[in-house]
Amino acid sequence: MKKSVFVALAAVLALASCNNQAPKMDEKTQKDSLQNEMKIAYVEVDSIMSQYNFCKYMEPILEKKALNSRNTLAQKQQSLQAAAAKFQQDLQSNKYTQQQAEQVNAGLQKQNADLQALAQRLDNELANEQQNYLQAVNDSIQHFLEQYNKNKKYAFIVTKNGLLYADKAYDITRDVINGLNKAYKGNQKKEEKTEKVKK
Repeated sequence: MKKSVFVALAAVLALASCNNQAPKMDEKTQKDSLQNEMKIAYVEVDSIMSQYNFCKYMEPILEKKALNSRNTLAQKQQSLQAAAAKFQQDLQSNKYTQQQAEQVNAGLQKQNADLQALAQRLDNELANEQQNYLQAVNDSIQHFLEQYNKNKKYAFIVTKNGLLYADKAYDITRDVINGLNKAYKGNQKKEEKTEKVKK
């Protein structure tokens, strides 16, 4: 963001210095000149995330994995709580010798430690999958924009979120979504052909 502000400021300063040295141009000519020198476009990331077919495909998968992890942990937690409650009842009913009680208690503590380790492992796995997913989305956007910009020749393509104002004329979000979906559809067809060949 600092770099784009710096470049914009440099462009304004360059125009100001040109105004002092060259014959004055009217405001419209200056604006047109600046736009010809430095074209900037923007995309709305929220729209890409909600309309890019790859995101539509992957997000339910990640949500299902997160739900499965939560359910697994909840079941094991309930089972551990039930075992701990039974242990307390049996302990109060004097069903254990001192040594047996210590063994059962140690077993419950180990189950609790195992449950905590499982929770941490599942959290880490889910975080890694989400990170890989976001990296894949970012990579596909970057790759598409490199190809897209060969013809468009924008100096900058930025996200709308970091801007205070954006003229809709420079919104290329729809082009980006359409291009990403077209590329994703092509990749799906290649994968389907590969699967058929394997079978």
